[in-house]
Amino acid sequence: MNNKLLVGGFFCDLEKAFDCANHHILLSKLSFYGISDKNLQLYHSYLGNRYCRTAMYTDSEDNEVSNWARVSCGVPQGSILGPLLFLIYVNDLPKIINKISTPIIFADDTSILFTHANPIDLSKNINTVFKTLNKWLRANELSLNFNKTNFVHFTTKRGMSVNLKIDYNNNFITSSTHTKFLGITMNNTLSWNNNIDSIMKKLSRACYIIRNAKTCMSASSLRMIYYAFFHSVMSYGIIFWGNSSHSSTIFKIQKKGN
Repeated sequence: MNNKLLVGGFFCDLEKAFDCANHHILLSKLSFYGISDKNLQLYHSYLGNRYCRTAMYTDSEDNEVSNWARVSCGVPQGSILGPLLFLIYVNDLPKIINKISTPIIFADDTSILFTHANPIDLSKNINTVFKTLNKWLRANELSLNFNKTNFVHFTTKRGMSVNLKIDYNNNFITSSTHTKFLGITMNNTLSWNNNIDSIMKKLSRACYIIRNAKTCMSASSLRMIYYAFFHSVMSYGIIFWGNSSHSSTIFKIQKKGN
């Protein structure tokens, strides 16, 4: 934007990404990256022969349990290896789209940024990358949640917004004025108004809890509540929105909470 370029970005939402990683594809990628012999067999054993079932417990003794089903895809969630294996699974994605875009991957949160001086060329690059992305996802048995995937055209307050039509196989993505990325709400002018409004709602609830707990809890317990429900919310991402002109409302409510 400082260089007078048009800037836009995809903020993708993958449908059940950790549950959809194909074991055969994952093992072939591990082999491609140099894991072989007993090491590869260890991963094959780790991923394979897993089973799951659903149990419904009620107050009565008539509890219902489904049949065991074999888990044919997905990385074990809650494990140390799970996120690492998924990163290996999507590691080759940036290489196919980084010539005309800047992909940023954090676990299953995939964002793609675009810059160009010409709006027509920007639109072409965006649609090209969007089609390439969906083809890669389809080949790797993943898919986008089109309802939760957003495109944001970043601009100054005086800038002109670019109206883009982005689609793949009649699945359309519309331009949005704001999106949520790693728990932080960003709008197209980077004014942080939406993020601060979201924080204010959470902090107001935290203040209500603290006010009601003051009459029956010790100072040490109140301090624990403050750090758990207030300070953790207020400090998250403050390096980005802390200098905003609207951030003063957050610090005012912090004094009320204290």
